[in-house]
Amino acid sequence: MKPTRWRAWHVSGRFLAPLAILAIAAIFIQQAVPEGARAANPPRKILSGWIPYYSMNTALPSAVNNADLITEVSPFWYTLKDQNTVQDLYTPANPSVPMSQPLSVLRGAGFKIIPTITDGTDIDPKTGKATSMVLSNLLASPTSRANVVATIMKLVMDNNFDGIDLDFENFAYVDPLSTWPTTQTRWVQFISDLSTALHAQNKLLSITTPPLFNPTSGKKGYYQYAWAQVASMIDQLHIMAYDYSTSSPGPIGPIGWTTDAVTYAISVMPASKVYIGIPGYGRDWVTAVTGTCPSLPVNYLKTVAPGVVSTFVMHDVSNLANTYGATPTFNAKYGESTFNYQKVYNGTTADGTLTTCTATRTVWYQDQQSFTLRANLVGQYRLGGISEWTFGMEDATAVTSVRTVATSIAPDQVIANVDLLNPTIVPPSTTSAISPSGTEVPTGSTLSIGTPLLLTGTFTLPDKTPVVGVPVHLQFKNSAGTWSTVMDGATGNSGTYALPVLLGGSTTLRVISDGSWQRVEGDSNPISVGINRVIGWTIPSTVRRGESFTISGQVQPQSAGIAVTLNNPSNPSGLAAPTQSATTDANGNFSFTTIETQPGFYTFNISTPADSTFAATQTSFVTVVVR
Repeated sequence: MKPTRWRAWHVSGRFLAPLAILAIAAIFIQQAVPEGARAANPPRKILSGWIPYYSMNTALPSAVNNADLITEVSPFWYTLKDQNTVQDLYTPANPSVPMSQPLSVLRGAGFKIIPTITDGTDIDPKTGKATSMVLSNLLASPTSRANVVATIMKLVMDNNFDGIDLDFENFAYVDPLSTWPTTQTRWVQFISDLSTALHAQNKLLSITTPPLFNPTSGKKGYYQYAWAQVASMIDQLHIMAYDYSTSSPGPIGPIGWTTDAVTYAISVMPASKVYIGIPGYGRDWVTAVTGTCPSLPVNYLKTVAPGVVSTFVMHDVSNLANTYGATPTFNAKYGESTFNYQKVYNGTTADGTLTTCTATRTVWYQDQQSFTLRANLVGQYRLGGISEWTFGMEDATAVTSVRTVATSIAPDQVIANVDLLNPTIVPPSTTSAISPSGTEVPTGSTLSIGTPLLLTGTFTLPDKTPVVGVPVHLQFKNSAGTWSTVMDGATGNSGTYALPVLLGGSTTLRVISDGSWQRVEGDSNPISVGINRVIGWTIPSTVRRGESFTISGQVQPQSAGIAVTLNNPSNPSGLAAPTQSATTDANGNFSFTTIETQPGFYTFNISTPADSTFAATQTSFVTVVVR
């Protein structure tokens, strides 16, 4: 079954008016915390979906307000125009709200951002018509293919996106069937090239495609997308399990058809990579007409005749059924709801004659029961989740049904803790900020540079059951505020780990564990550790009054220009000041010359200030006897 080229987004662009300006920019900072996010048993995050550029005022709040169900989102904002150009669709549609605002909101909600790029290469600028094989031919040439990869990589890296989602549909809906074998080879090579480039930068590759089926089943599918060949190269597969019925009345995405695509997908790739696309829209077909219909305005329906179809969003379906006194029924075979109604059209014919006609119409759509069935497939097959086209179309009952299922299959929570241990004795002459006991260093403490540490801790379930054999990762927070993995390990039989560390500067660190289908990612509380410079210095133990003496030393790591202060708080009078300042030379050396005119006991120490790499450091105080 080959649908027309309409994918939901083509249809959506017709029934959802593109936003020229978002009237209330504040919509981008609405971040209500859903009840589920505060629950003791939070739901599994099985929901993802698309945020179109033309419906930001509904799609964005829908995603943010359901953040307890969502790990990543796909802004539907870009299209590939040629090998060197990705066109920004968001900005022209939302000129009063810079893209940085919704991106900030999405990041603030904790989402990974994996934007979708569609294929916009097929439109002939002269004729405005679709041209087949444009994208396929771009991917055939090593040069143009490399340019497409570089163009996509630039978009991802310039915006610090977490990856990219490819929604290239022309292979299916524009290119002739006879070209599919050739295109398949080009597509697989392109995915290989792009995957290599993205993964080298720790970015994700997602693809969104129409359904494929097991070749032995005899079912027709869009096999040029080659799920089996690209399975090891991609991180996510989003199956467009909708648009089953387009030209004639029928279900949007029958549950059996959807399940067949899912079972084939998980036979060629890990189930955790697979996401079921679910439609937030329905279709409304004209099936019969009696009477003579009026000439309708162009901005309404051009004609009312059998076969004409319109599209609506899920949250409007109740109003549609109530308006015409229809009673929806749930079709268990297809896993969707449907109803019939009649609509009367009054007006005039082209010559001005009054006329009327009655259209019988049939509606199909997915509702909360439909979403429940598809969400249950996630639990049954341990899939990555479901992907909604699009956020903001759904009604509240559908989201509630997904949350109910997600809570029932919620993964175990993992409790992580970390102890920062200093197994060596720190010489007391280097710094007064470290206890020489050689035991635990508490959060927020400082260590001298070069001091070895041992990070130990446990990963357990809430009932104290150890999480055994799980990969763990030591991460540091960089200057940009993001976490980077610097060391890997694994928990032992008692859920413990031990990671030796030698820090080269002040940092914030944490230890995390990998998530799995059974468990969420464990994440210890961040620990801030300041690293002190080591200050070696010499000072006489006794001097004569009125005679100058020298205090000298070296700061390590060696560097020129480090500010060094000599502190003499006990000086009651005399030629010496309570403090003196100097800077180190290229070898980290410094010296001070001072004099005391009165006999007595004088205390001195050396200090250096904090900077972006090191904590403030000071030596212990030393007493000098002035005779």
